[in-house]
Amino acid sequence: MSLVPTSDKELLRTAVGAQAARTLTRHGVDLSELRQLAVSELVESYGLAPRAAEKTAAVAELARRMASRPIRRGAAFTSSRHVFEQFGPRMRDLRFEQFVTLLLDGKHRLMRELLVSQGTLTSSPVHPREVFGPAMRHGAAALVLVHNHPSGDPSPSADDIEITRRLNDVGDLVGIRILDHIVIGDGAYVSFADRGLLPR
Repeated sequence: MSLVPTSDKELLRTAVGAQAARTLTRHGVDLSELRQLAVSELVESYGLAPRAAEKTAAVAELARRMASRPIRRGAAFTSSRHVFEQFGPRMRDLRFEQFVTLLLDGKHRLMRELLVSQGTLTSSPVHPREVFGPAMRHGAAALVLVHNHPSGDPSPSADDIEITRRLNDVGDLVGIRILDHIVIGDGAYVSFADRGLLPR
């Protein structure tokens, strides 16, 4: 299995040396796994020298940050795919769930991005006040909800469907529309709006 795409492989080889890159490739470590490995794991489980392990972890973190640049403020929400392209690299390797809201103005342009909740391997508890309190304070006209599934499967759970229904009901009451709820998996996503799962 290739460690990383060619350009990233060359960057890694340059940063940590060919021997460390060959060692990781021999163990079948791909980029998503590499981003989750601590320096101690690289030393103890894969036999890298401490200095090479530190450099490898630093390069993996740099690659993660470069791939997860935030959506530019003022950019218009145009599609679920656009959101996935921004949040996929950022969320796909997380070992816990995160729930994020994108606050949009009346023309569906991004005002700000807020981390609402950070949970466990299987859930991220969300209360409507945590979603709509900031939205009302900042004068948002609409919201896009985004959260990840650490399992890699973006299929909405029963809890996902229920919290979306509850948030949509509250949004109707306060006059802030939920445009979409996007669940991020490993290289895939589910859009509630695209699948007709968003209550109207």
